[in-house]
Amino acid sequence: MSSRFMSSNSSRRVFMMQVATAASALVVASEASAQAMVDEKDPQAAGLAYKADGTKVDKAKNPKFVAGSNCANCALFQGKAGAAAGACPLFAGKQVSAKAWCSAWAKKA
Repeated sequence: MSSRFMSSNSSRRVFMMQVATAASALVVASEASAQAMVDEKDPQAAGLAYKADGTKVDKAKNPKFVAGSNCANCALFQGKAGAAAGACPLFAGKQVSAKAWCSAWAKKA
């Protein structure tokens, strides 16, 4: 009977360790999914005339700019509708502001 008791305690201990490991993995995964925002000074962002606030785009330097265009209404924006930020394939691993604009803007269909 003591053998069964020891086996039960061992199984419980293994289960608790697995739960703790799984919880730690979830915390790490959620932190990793919180991506950094694109910085206007990033070389790629600068090359695409990225502005975190599309209302501050210099229209003289960016003749392609159309009033009202921003990342939220761009075909490349991968954020959910109404999201403040989202992924863009031009800036892998980083998020763009929904209010931002860059020279690669293309009207969402």
